[in-house]
Amino acid sequence: MQYQIQGGNLPVVICTLNNGESMITERGSMSWMSPNMKMETTTNGGMGRAFGRMLSGESLFQNIYTAQGGAGMIAFASSFPGSIRPLQIQPGKSMIVQKRAFLASERGVELSIHFHRKLGSGFFGGEGFIMQKLSGQGTAFIEIDGSAIEYHLNPGQVMIVDTGYLAAMDETCSMDIVTVPGVKNALFGGEGLFNTKITGPGNIILQTMPISAVASSIAPAMSSK
Repeated sequence: MQYQIQGGNLPVVICTLNNGESMITERGSMSWMSPNMKMETTTNGGMGRAFGRMLSGESLFQNIYTAQGGAGMIAFASSFPGSIRPLQIQPGKSMIVQKRAFLASERGVELSIHFHRKLGSGFFGGEGFIMQKLSGQGTAFIEIDGSAIEYHLNPGQVMIVDTGYLAAMDETCSMDIVTVPGVKNALFGGEGLFNTKITGPGNIILQTMPISAVASSIAPAMSSK
């Protein structure tokens, strides 16, 4: 599989597949394709995994597109202004991503549910108690809200992230919450009561325009009309 990411801030990933190669995507993610791409709708692992994906923000079913009779082309467009980031998934290098981040992947990549080990990070950390896990082998594509900024954290190194700005992290990283210090800061600082604490080792990907932040900015204008 070869790919190109085009479209600037309204991105699309265009994948070229050899005969017999397949891509997996969530329902409704295909944007355009060549006529020799065969679609198969499946639970991809049984109803147990399907319900797990549903809890992590995806649909019960996945679509598998396979090139038949020669090379094929298929494109997957982002559902929100931002960027598309390819992730190289391999045994021992799984990635944890935000809900609904998964766009498409090679067939060797498995999408599953990921629970936070600490309840506090789930209830107050801004990413929800449930996230998505990408494991297996192959290239996966995720949607980033806005631009993607990547950092590498050494063992024990910490990054404090505002609610919703964490897009993805290596499975080796840990996530928890911390309270904003000082009563006046928490009540009047405009940053909320909690921040997300990410501890290395591993890579993290932050996003510059979370949907939740966009919604908060638009809400006052909508309510005034």
